[in-house]
Amino acid sequence: MRRAVVLVSGGMDSLVAAAIAVKECEEVNFLHIDYGQTTMSKEAECFEAMCVHYMPKRSKTIKMMWLSEIGGSALTDESMQIEDHSELNEIPNTYVPFRNANLIGAAVSWAEVINASRVYIGAVEEDSSGYPDCREDFFRALQLAIGKGTKTPNPIMISTPVLHMSKAQIVKKGLELGAPFQHSWSCYRDNQIACGTCDSCYLRLKAFREAGIHDPIPYKNQGI
Repeated sequence: MRRAVVLVSGGMDSLVAAAIAVKECEEVNFLHIDYGQTTMSKEAECFEAMCVHYMPKRSKTIKMMWLSEIGGSALTDESMQIEDHSELNEIPNTYVPFRNANLIGAAVSWAEVINASRVYIGAVEEDSSGYPDCREDFFRALQLAIGKGTKTPNPIMISTPVLHMSKAQIVKKGLELGAPFQHSWSCYRDNQIACGTCDSCYLRLKAFREAGIHDPIPYKNQGI
């Protein structure tokens, strides 16, 4: 049986990665991480809705509050202001230091326990904010560490099915797979109505516009 642990943040990219995992695997198990992020309550709501939609074998939410205790990101540090999208090609201050390594580490640990052979994550490199832990060479290096640091006879493989897709391609793939975009959330600022101007909102709105598809979630500002 191809059994997978799927990291499900509640966002658009992880939703489509989950939809792909459901298609590729006989069994999926959804994992959500609470690290004190600004929109955790909305992300948790979306995660629960995705679980209802896809009916994973198991679902689990775990806390990694040390990421907010460490700080260094506008998503976890209230003293830092979340910036609007910028065209300066700089990594935005919403980058959470080494977050994906921590998330994948938790997913791999659970995968060992339940004997899963894959860990899915909806990281995007091609059309994204440029976070260093969303790059192919990062996942390649982490894959080597997983092979060295786990006891399973066969390595637990990291699957990044949307890594080299554009955001518009991700939207189209999600539509093809029937992904419930109404149950996803991308805004970094608000838990009720998406701001429309933070980096994540900007990229999402641009993606839906380029794909020619209506985004079903509400926005305060859609003027990109």
